[in-house]
Amino acid sequence: MLIGRIEEAARLKALLQSCKSEFIALYGRRRVGKTYLVRETFNYQFAFQHTGLYGASMSDQLREFQTSLRMYGHKSQATPKSWYEAFAQLQELLANLSSEKKVIFIDELPWMDTSKSGFISALEHFWNAWASARRDIILIVCGSATSWIMDKVILNHGGLHNRLTGRILLQPFTLRECELFAQAQGLVFSRKDMIEAYMIMGGIPYYWTFLQRGMSLAQNIDRLFFQSSGELFLEFQALYASLFKNATLHISIVEALGKRKAGLLRQEILDIAQLRDSGVFSKALNELEYCGFIRKYYAYDKKRKDAIYQLIDNYTLFYYQYIRANEHNDEHFWSSSLSSTLHRAWAGIAFERVCMQHIIQIKKALGIEGVLTNVYSWQTKATDGYPGVQIDLLLDRQDGIVNICEAKFSAMPYCMSQEDENNLHRRQSVFVHHTKTTKAVHPILLTTYSPIENVYLRSVQKVITMEELFS
Repeated sequence: MLIGRIEEAARLKALLQSCKSEFIALYGRRRVGKTYLVRETFNYQFAFQHTGLYGASMSDQLREFQTSLRMYGHKSQATPKSWYEAFAQLQELLANLSSEKKVIFIDELPWMDTSKSGFISALEHFWNAWASARRDIILIVCGSATSWIMDKVILNHGGLHNRLTGRILLQPFTLRECELFAQAQGLVFSRKDMIEAYMIMGGIPYYWTFLQRGMSLAQNIDRLFFQSSGELFLEFQALYASLFKNATLHISIVEALGKRKAGLLRQEILDIAQLRDSGVFSKALNELEYCGFIRKYYAYDKKRKDAIYQLIDNYTLFYYQYIRANEHNDEHFWSSSLSSTLHRAWAGIAFERVCMQHIIQIKKALGIEGVLTNVYSWQTKATDGYPGVQIDLLLDRQDGIVNICEAKFSAMPYCMSQEDENNLHRRQSVFVHHTKTTKAVHPILLTTYSPIENVYLRSVQKVITMEELFS
Protein backbone atom coordinates (compact mmCIF):
# COMPACT_ATOMS: atom_id res chain seq x y z
CA MET A 1 0.00 0.00 0.00
CA LEU A 2 1.44 3.33 -1.08
CA ILE A 3 1.39 6.28 1.30
CA GLY A 4 1.60 9.60 -0.50
CA ARG A 5 3.61 9.49 -3.74
CA ILE A 6 0.43 10.34 -5.69
CA GLU A 7 2.14 12.46 -8.33
CA GLU A 8 5.09 10.08 -8.74
CA ALA A 9 2.89 6.99 -9.05
CA ALA A 10 0.67 8.76 -11.60
CA ARG A 11 3.72 9.66 -13.71
CA LEU A 12 4.89 6.05 -13.68
CA LYS A 13 1.46 4.65 -14.55
CA ALA A 14 1.16 7.12 -17.43
CA LEU A 15 4.15 5.43 -19.07
CA LEU A 16 1.91 2.48 -19.91
CA GLN A 17 -0.12 4.74 -22.23
CA SER A 18 2.90 6.17 -24.04
CA CYS A 19 3.20 5.62 -27.79
CA LYS A 20 6.99 5.40 -27.60
CA SER A 21 9.64 3.68 -25.53
CA GLU A 22 10.42 5.41 -22.24
CA PHE A 23 13.67 5.65 -20.26
CA ILE A 24 13.15 6.93 -16.70
CA ALA A 25 15.71 7.61 -13.96
CA LEU A 26 14.30 7.45 -10.44
CA TYR A 27 16.64 8.78 -7.79
CA GLY A 28 16.70 10.07 -4.25
CA ARG A 29 18.25 9.59 -0.84
CA ARG A 30 18.99 6.08 0.39
CA ARG A 31 15.98 4.32 1.97
CA VAL A 32 13.49 6.93 0.83
CA GLY A 33 11.26 4.29 -0.79
CA LYS A 34 12.28 4.26 -4.47
CA THR A 35 12.15 0.49 -4.96
CA TYR A 36 8.87 0.17 -3.08
CA LEU A 37 7.27 2.90 -5.21
CA VAL A 38 8.13 1.19 -8.50
CA ARG A 39 7.12 -2.28 -7.33
CA GLU A 40 3.80 -1.14 -5.87
CA THR A 41 2.94 1.08 -8.84
CA PHE A 42 3.38 -1.78 -11.31
CA ASN A 43 2.00 -4.38 -8.89
CA TYR A 44 5.28 -6.31 -9.13
CA GLN A 45 4.52 -7.13 -12.78
CA PHE A 46 7.72 -6.71 -14.78
CA ALA A 47 9.02 -8.11 -18.03
CA PHE A 48 12.39 -8.09 -16.27
CA GLN A 49 13.63 -6.95 -12.88
CA HIS A 50 17.14 -6.99 -11.49
CA THR A 51 18.96 -5.52 -8.49
CA GLY A 52 22.71 -4.85 -8.50
CA LEU A 53 24.95 -6.35 -5.84
CA TYR A 54 26.69 -4.05 -3.38
CA GLY A 55 30.49 -4.38 -3.50
CA ALA A 56 30.46 -7.36 -5.89
CA SER A 57 32.94 -7.96 -8.72
CA MET A 58 32.02 -7.70 -12.37
CA SER A 59 31.89 -11.50 -12.72
CA ASP A 60 29.53 -11.78 -9.73
CA GLN A 61 27.35 -8.97 -11.10
CA LEU A 62 27.09 -10.73 -14.48
CA ARG A 63 26.33 -14.07 -12.84
CA GLU A 64 23.51 -12.54 -10.81
CA PHE A 65 22.18 -10.73 -13.88
CA GLN A 66 21.99 -14.05 -15.72
CA THR A 67 20.14 -15.55 -12.75
CA SER A 68 17.53 -12.79 -13.09
CA LEU A 69 17.28 -13.46 -16.83
CA ARG A 70 16.54 -17.13 -16.17
CA MET A 71 13.90 -16.21 -13.58
CA TYR A 72 12.06 -14.26 -16.28
CA GLY A 73 12.23 -17.03 -18.83
CA HIS A 74 15.50 -16.69 -20.71
CA LYS A 75 16.75 -20.12 -21.75
CA SER A 76 20.52 -19.58 -21.95
CA GLN A 77 22.54 -21.23 -19.22
CA ALA A 78 25.82 -19.53 -20.14
CA THR A 79 26.90 -16.65 -17.92
CA PRO A 80 27.62 -13.60 -20.12
CA LYS A 81 31.26 -12.59 -20.31
CA SER A 82 30.56 -8.88 -20.76
CA TRP A 83 27.77 -6.38 -20.25
CA TYR A 84 27.30 -6.18 -24.01
CA GLU A 85 26.53 -9.88 -24.02
CA ALA A 86 24.30 -9.52 -20.94
CA PHE A 87 22.18 -6.80 -22.54
CA ALA A 88 22.04 -8.80 -25.77
CA GLN A 89 20.49 -11.65 -23.75
CA LEU A 90 18.03 -9.20 -22.19
CA GLN A 91 17.16 -7.95 -25.66
CA GLU A 92 16.52 -11.52 -26.78
CA LEU A 93 14.27 -12.17 -23.76
CA LEU A 94 12.20 -9.04 -24.38
CA ALA A 95 11.88 -9.60 -28.13
CA ASN A 96 10.15 -12.91 -27.50
CA LEU A 97 7.51 -11.45 -25.18
CA SER A 98 4.05 -10.69 -26.54
CA SER A 99 2.97 -8.17 -23.89
CA GLU A 100 1.89 -4.75 -25.14
CA LYS A 101 4.25 -2.91 -22.80
CA LYS A 102 7.44 -4.42 -21.40
CA VAL A 103 8.48 -2.82 -18.11
CA ILE A 104 12.16 -3.32 -17.19
CA PHE A 105 13.20 -2.28 -13.71
CA ILE A 106 16.92 -2.24 -12.90
CA ASP A 107 17.51 -1.31 -9.27
CA GLU A 108 20.77 -0.23 -7.61
CA LEU A 109 22.24 0.51 -11.02
CA PRO A 110 25.38 2.23 -9.59
CA TRP A 111 26.51 -1.01 -7.93
CA MET A 112 26.61 -2.73 -11.31
CA ASP A 113 29.09 -0.21 -12.73
CA THR A 114 32.28 -1.79 -11.42
CA SER A 115 35.74 -0.57 -12.45
CA LYS A 116 36.53 -1.02 -16.16
CA SER A 117 33.38 -3.10 -16.66
CA GLY A 118 32.04 -1.16 -19.65
CA PHE A 119 28.61 -1.20 -18.04
CA ILE A 120 27.53 2.32 -19.06
CA SER A 121 28.70 1.81 -22.63
CA ALA A 122 26.68 -1.43 -22.86
CA LEU A 123 23.59 0.24 -21.37
CA GLU A 124 23.94 3.07 -23.90
CA HIS A 125 24.11 0.56 -26.76
CA PHE A 126 21.10 -1.38 -25.48
CA TRP A 127 18.96 1.75 -25.34
CA ASN A 128 20.23 3.64 -28.40
CA ALA A 129 20.55 0.72 -30.81
CA TRP A 130 17.48 -1.30 -29.85
CA ALA A 131 15.06 -0.15 -27.14
CA SER A 132 14.60 3.46 -28.27
CA ALA A 133 13.70 2.28 -31.78
CA ARG A 134 10.67 0.40 -30.44
CA ARG A 135 7.37 1.60 -28.94
CA ASP A 136 6.89 -0.98 -26.20
CA ILE A 137 9.84 -0.61 -23.82
CA ILE A 138 9.66 1.09 -20.41
CA LEU A 139 13.12 1.12 -18.84
CA ILE A 140 13.25 2.36 -15.24
CA VAL A 141 16.65 2.65 -13.60
CA CYS A 142 17.09 3.41 -9.94
CA GLY A 143 19.83 3.80 -7.37
CA SER A 144 20.58 5.25 -3.96
CA ALA A 145 23.95 6.66 -5.05
CA THR A 146 22.27 9.82 -6.32
CA SER A 147 25.57 11.41 -7.37
CA TRP A 148 26.28 8.43 -9.66
CA ILE A 149 22.82 8.65 -11.24
CA MET A 150 23.33 12.37 -11.82
CA ASP A 151 26.81 12.06 -13.33
CA LYS A 152 26.47 8.86 -15.34
CA VAL A 153 22.83 8.95 -16.46
CA ILE A 154 21.09 12.31 -16.05
CA LEU A 155 24.07 14.56 -16.90
CA ASN A 156 25.83 12.03 -19.13
CA HIS A 157 27.83 13.66 -21.94
CA GLY A 158 28.32 10.46 -23.92
CA GLY A 159 25.91 8.04 -25.55
CA LEU A 160 23.20 8.64 -22.94
CA HIS A 161 23.24 12.42 -23.41
CA ASN A 162 19.63 13.63 -23.59
CA ARG A 163 18.40 10.03 -23.92
CA LEU A 164 16.28 10.03 -20.78
CA THR A 165 12.62 10.64 -21.47
CA GLY A 166 11.94 11.50 -17.82
CA ARG A 167 13.41 11.65 -14.34
CA ILE A 168 11.79 11.54 -10.92
CA LEU A 169 13.47 12.84 -7.77
CA LEU A 170 11.80 11.08 -4.85
CA GLN A 171 11.73 13.38 -1.85
CA PRO A 172 11.44 12.29 1.81
CA PHE A 173 7.95 12.16 3.30
CA THR A 174 6.39 15.31 4.69
CA LEU A 175 5.09 15.37 8.26
CA ARG A 176 1.58 14.60 7.00
CA GLU A 177 2.82 11.62 4.98
CA CYS A 178 4.74 10.32 8.00
CA GLU A 179 1.57 10.64 10.06
CA LEU A 180 -0.37 8.60 7.50
CA PHE A 181 2.46 6.06 7.38
CA ALA A 182 2.45 5.73 11.18
CA GLN A 183 -1.31 5.31 11.25
CA ALA A 184 -1.08 2.56 8.61
CA GLN A 185 1.34 0.74 10.94
CA GLY A 186 -1.04 1.09 13.88
CA LEU A 187 1.23 3.53 15.74
CA VAL A 188 -0.37 6.00 18.13
CA PHE A 189 1.67 9.16 18.70
CA SER A 190 0.74 12.75 19.46
CA ARG A 191 1.61 15.31 16.82
CA LYS A 192 4.30 16.69 19.10
CA ASP A 193 5.82 13.20 19.19
CA MET A 194 5.49 12.97 15.42
CA ILE A 195 7.44 16.18 14.96
CA GLU A 196 10.13 15.03 17.38
CA ALA A 197 10.40 11.72 15.53
CA TYR A 198 10.72 13.69 12.29
CA MET A 199 13.44 15.82 13.85
CA ILE A 200 15.38 12.59 14.43
CA MET A 201 14.58 10.47 11.38
CA GLY A 202 13.33 12.95 8.81
CA GLY A 203 10.85 11.68 6.26
CA ILE A 204 12.70 8.43 5.56
CA PRO A 205 10.05 5.67 5.48
CA TYR A 206 12.60 2.91 6.15
CA TYR A 207 13.45 4.40 9.56
CA TRP A 208 9.79 4.77 10.48
CA THR A 209 9.13 1.07 9.82
CA PHE A 210 11.15 0.18 12.94
CA LEU A 211 8.89 2.07 15.35
CA GLN A 212 6.98 -0.46 17.42
CA ARG A 213 3.37 -0.34 18.54
CA GLY A 214 2.68 -0.23 22.25
CA MET A 215 5.87 1.67 23.01
CA SER A 216 6.26 5.37 23.68
CA LEU A 217 8.38 7.47 21.34
CA ALA A 218 11.07 7.68 24.04
CA GLN A 219 11.18 3.90 24.39
CA ASN A 220 11.41 3.53 20.62
CA ILE A 221 14.26 6.02 20.28
CA ASP A 222 16.25 4.40 23.09
CA ARG A 223 15.78 0.98 21.53
CA LEU A 224 16.56 1.96 17.94
CA PHE A 225 19.51 4.31 18.40
CA PHE A 226 21.10 3.68 21.79
CA GLN A 227 20.82 -0.07 22.37
CA SER A 228 23.47 -2.17 20.61
CA SER A 229 20.77 -4.51 19.29
CA GLY A 230 18.75 -1.63 17.83
CA GLU A 231 18.10 -1.71 14.09
CA LEU A 232 19.55 1.80 13.62
CA PHE A 233 22.37 1.59 16.17
CA LEU A 234 25.02 1.40 13.40
CA GLU A 235 23.10 3.33 10.75
CA PHE A 236 25.56 6.21 10.45
CA GLN A 237 28.45 4.02 9.35
CA ALA A 238 26.26 2.00 6.96
CA LEU A 239 24.60 5.08 5.47
CA TYR A 240 27.71 6.83 4.18
CA ALA A 241 29.74 3.70 3.36
CA SER A 242 26.99 2.41 1.07
CA LEU A 243 26.76 5.64 -0.90
CA PHE A 244 30.33 6.84 -1.31
CA LYS A 245 33.51 5.01 -2.21
CA ASN A 246 35.57 7.43 -0.15
CA ALA A 247 33.14 7.91 2.71
CA THR A 248 35.88 9.28 4.99
CA LEU A 249 36.01 12.53 3.02
CA HIS A 250 32.25 12.96 3.01
CA ILE A 251 32.04 12.27 6.74
CA SER A 252 34.77 14.85 7.39
CA ILE A 253 32.69 17.44 5.55
CA VAL A 254 29.40 16.71 7.35
CA GLU A 255 31.25 16.59 10.68
CA ALA A 256 32.58 20.10 10.07
CA LEU A 257 29.12 21.32 9.03
CA GLY A 258 27.62 19.76 12.14
CA LYS A 259 29.52 22.30 14.25
CA ARG A 260 27.73 25.39 12.94
CA LYS A 261 23.98 25.39 12.42
CA ALA A 262 23.90 28.28 9.92
CA GLY A 263 26.44 26.54 7.70
CA LEU A 264 29.96 27.23 6.48
CA LEU A 265 31.69 28.77 3.52
CA ARG A 266 33.78 26.44 1.38
CA GLN A 267 37.05 27.69 2.86
CA GLU A 268 35.69 27.37 6.38
CA ILE A 269 34.88 23.70 5.75
CA LEU A 270 38.42 23.14 4.49
CA ASP A 271 39.91 24.87 7.54
CA ILE A 272 37.78 23.11 10.16
CA ALA A 273 38.09 19.66 8.57
CA GLN A 274 41.77 20.24 7.73
CA LEU A 275 41.23 19.23 4.13
CA ARG A 276 43.03 20.24 0.94
CA ASP A 277 41.12 22.17 -1.71
CA SER A 278 40.86 20.01 -4.80
CA GLY A 279 38.56 18.63 -7.45
CA VAL A 280 37.98 15.61 -5.22
CA PHE A 281 36.74 17.90 -2.46
CA SER A 282 34.44 19.75 -4.89
CA LYS A 283 33.04 16.44 -6.12
CA ALA A 284 32.34 15.30 -2.56
CA LEU A 285 30.45 18.55 -1.83
CA ASN A 286 28.34 18.06 -4.96
CA GLU A 287 27.64 14.44 -4.06
CA LEU A 288 26.47 15.35 -0.57
CA GLU A 289 24.20 18.00 -2.06
CA TYR A 290 22.79 15.63 -4.70
CA CYS A 291 22.05 13.04 -1.99
CA GLY A 292 20.21 15.55 0.17
CA PHE A 293 22.58 15.59 3.14
CA ILE A 294 23.57 19.23 2.74
CA ARG A 295 22.15 22.25 0.99
CA LYS A 296 23.95 25.04 -0.83
CA TYR A 297 22.48 28.49 -0.42
CA TYR A 298 23.37 32.15 -0.59
CA ALA A 299 22.90 34.63 2.20
CA TYR A 300 20.30 37.36 1.67
CA ASP A 301 22.70 40.15 0.71
CA LYS A 302 25.86 38.25 -0.28
CA LYS A 303 27.49 37.72 -3.66
CA ARG A 304 26.85 34.50 -5.56
CA LYS A 305 30.44 33.36 -5.07
CA ASP A 306 29.92 33.28 -1.30
CA ALA A 307 27.95 30.05 -1.23
CA ILE A 308 27.15 28.59 2.18
CA TYR A 309 26.86 24.86 2.80
CA GLN A 310 24.55 23.67 5.55
CA LEU A 311 23.88 20.24 7.03
CA ILE A 312 20.17 19.51 6.59
CA ASP A 313 19.86 15.73 6.93
CA ASN A 314 17.84 15.17 10.10
CA TYR A 315 19.42 11.87 11.08
CA THR A 316 23.00 13.07 10.50
CA LEU A 317 22.33 16.16 12.61
CA PHE A 318 20.89 13.96 15.36
CA TYR A 319 23.97 11.73 15.18
CA TYR A 320 26.42 14.61 15.65
CA GLN A 321 24.36 16.64 18.10
CA TYR A 322 23.01 13.80 20.23
CA ILE A 323 24.15 10.24 19.60
CA ARG A 324 27.85 11.09 19.86
CA ALA A 325 27.21 12.81 23.18
CA ASN A 326 26.38 9.41 24.69
CA GLU A 327 29.94 8.87 25.92
CA HIS A 328 29.04 6.21 28.49
CA ASN A 329 26.93 4.07 26.13
CA ASP A 330 23.78 4.61 28.17
CA GLU A 331 21.06 2.46 26.58
CA HIS A 332 18.41 4.87 27.90
CA PHE A 333 20.29 8.03 26.97
CA TRP A 334 17.35 9.61 25.16
CA SER A 335 14.90 9.08 28.01
CA SER A 336 17.35 10.23 30.66
CA SER A 337 18.27 13.45 28.82
CA LEU A 338 14.83 14.73 27.78
CA SER A 339 15.01 17.64 30.24
CA SER A 340 18.69 18.41 29.65
CA THR A 341 20.35 21.39 27.98
CA LEU A 342 21.63 18.92 25.38
CA HIS A 343 18.07 18.09 24.35
CA ARG A 344 17.00 21.73 24.28
CA ALA A 345 19.99 22.77 22.16
CA TRP A 346 19.48 19.95 19.67
CA ALA A 347 15.69 20.43 19.54
CA GLY A 348 16.05 24.11 18.69
CA ILE A 349 18.23 23.39 15.67
CA ALA A 350 16.32 20.29 14.59
CA PHE A 351 12.93 22.05 14.70
CA GLU A 352 14.31 24.83 12.50
CA ARG A 353 15.33 22.17 9.96
CA VAL A 354 11.83 20.68 10.01
CA CYS A 355 10.32 24.11 9.38
CA MET A 356 12.79 24.64 6.53
CA GLN A 357 11.66 21.32 5.04
CA HIS A 358 8.03 22.47 5.15
CA ILE A 359 8.23 25.84 3.41
CA ILE A 360 5.24 24.88 1.25
CA GLN A 361 3.11 24.41 4.37
CA ILE A 362 4.40 27.67 5.88
CA LYS A 363 3.56 29.57 2.69
CA LYS A 364 0.09 28.05 2.75
CA ALA A 365 -0.40 29.17 6.36
CA LEU A 366 0.68 32.67 5.32
CA GLY A 367 -1.72 32.60 2.35
CA ILE A 368 1.07 33.13 -0.18
CA GLU A 369 1.13 29.80 -2.06
CA GLY A 370 1.21 31.65 -5.39
CA VAL A 371 3.74 34.30 -4.40
CA LEU A 372 7.34 33.85 -5.59
CA THR A 373 9.40 33.40 -2.42
CA ASN A 374 13.12 32.91 -1.89
CA VAL A 375 14.38 31.19 1.26
CA TYR A 376 17.53 32.53 2.92
CA SER A 377 19.52 32.65 6.12
CA TRP A 378 21.33 35.80 7.19
CA GLN A 379 23.94 36.80 9.74
CA THR A 380 26.24 39.71 10.44
CA LYS A 381 28.98 40.57 12.89
CA ALA A 382 28.81 43.50 15.28
CA THR A 383 29.56 46.73 13.40
CA ASP A 384 28.49 50.38 13.17
CA GLY A 385 27.29 50.26 16.76
CA TYR A 386 24.90 47.42 15.91
CA PRO A 387 25.26 43.98 17.52
CA GLY A 388 25.93 40.80 15.55
CA VAL A 389 22.80 38.76 14.84
CA GLN A 390 21.87 35.53 13.09
CA ILE A 391 18.56 34.80 11.39
CA ASP A 392 18.25 31.17 10.37
CA LEU A 393 15.16 31.40 8.18
CA LEU A 394 14.09 34.34 6.02
CA LEU A 395 11.29 34.37 3.45
CA ASP A 396 11.90 37.07 0.84
CA ARG A 397 8.54 37.54 -0.87
CA GLN A 398 7.78 39.16 -4.20
CA ASP A 399 4.76 40.88 -2.67
CA GLY A 400 6.97 43.34 -0.79
CA ILE A 401 7.42 41.52 2.53
CA VAL A 402 10.35 39.79 4.22
CA ASN A 403 9.37 37.29 6.93
CA ILE A 404 11.84 36.77 9.76
CA CYS A 405 11.02 33.34 11.12
CA GLU A 406 11.46 32.60 14.81
CA ALA A 407 11.27 28.84 15.51
CA LYS A 408 10.50 27.68 19.06
CA PHE A 409 10.10 23.98 19.83
CA SER A 410 8.35 23.50 23.14
CA ALA A 411 6.58 20.67 24.95
CA MET A 412 4.21 23.29 26.40
CA PRO A 413 2.59 26.40 24.89
CA TYR A 414 5.38 28.93 24.32
CA CYS A 415 5.32 32.06 26.45
CA MET A 416 7.11 35.02 24.91
CA SER A 417 9.07 37.14 27.37
CA GLN A 418 10.22 40.74 27.24
CA GLU A 419 13.74 39.49 26.52
CA ASP A 420 12.40 37.47 23.57
CA GLU A 421 10.61 40.55 22.26
CA ASN A 422 13.75 42.66 22.64
CA ASN A 423 15.82 40.07 20.77
CA LEU A 424 13.27 39.99 17.97
CA HIS A 425 13.31 43.80 17.64
CA ARG A 426 17.12 43.72 17.66
CA ARG A 427 17.33 41.22 14.81
CA GLN A 428 14.73 43.14 12.85
CA SER A 429 16.47 46.52 13.20
CA VAL A 430 19.94 45.13 12.48
CA PHE A 431 18.63 43.35 9.38
CA VAL A 432 16.97 46.52 8.05
CA HIS A 433 20.08 48.62 8.78
CA HIS A 434 22.56 46.34 7.03
CA THR A 435 20.46 45.18 4.06
CA LYS A 436 18.85 48.57 3.41
CA THR A 437 15.72 46.68 2.44
CA THR A 438 12.69 48.77 1.46
CA LYS A 439 10.33 45.84 2.07
CA ALA A 440 8.16 45.50 5.15
CA VAL A 441 9.77 43.12 7.66
CA HIS A 442 7.22 40.83 9.35
CA PRO A 443 8.38 38.54 12.17
CA ILE A 444 6.52 35.22 12.34
CA LEU A 445 6.58 32.63 15.11
CA LEU A 446 6.84 28.92 14.29
CA THR A 447 6.04 26.78 17.32
CA THR A 448 4.38 23.57 18.47
CA TYR A 449 1.24 24.79 20.27
CA SER A 450 -0.67 28.07 20.20
CA PRO A 451 1.43 30.43 22.36
CA ILE A 452 0.24 32.04 25.55
CA GLU A 453 -1.31 35.42 24.78
CA ASN A 454 0.51 38.31 26.39
CA VAL A 455 1.66 41.83 25.61
CA TYR A 456 5.01 40.70 24.20
CA LEU A 457 3.43 38.55 21.50
CA ARG A 458 2.27 41.73 19.73
CA SER A 459 5.67 41.93 18.00
CA VAL A 460 4.82 38.83 15.99
CA GLN A 461 2.78 39.36 12.83
CA LYS A 462 1.74 35.73 12.43
CA VAL A 463 1.86 32.54 14.52
CA ILE A 464 2.17 29.18 12.75
CA THR A 465 1.74 26.07 14.87
CA MET A 466 2.67 22.47 14.23
CA GLU A 467 -0.93 21.75 13.16
CA GLU A 468 -0.33 23.84 10.05
CA LEU A 469 2.95 22.06 9.33
CA PHE A 470 0.91 18.84 8.99
CA SER A 471 -1.27 20.27 6.22
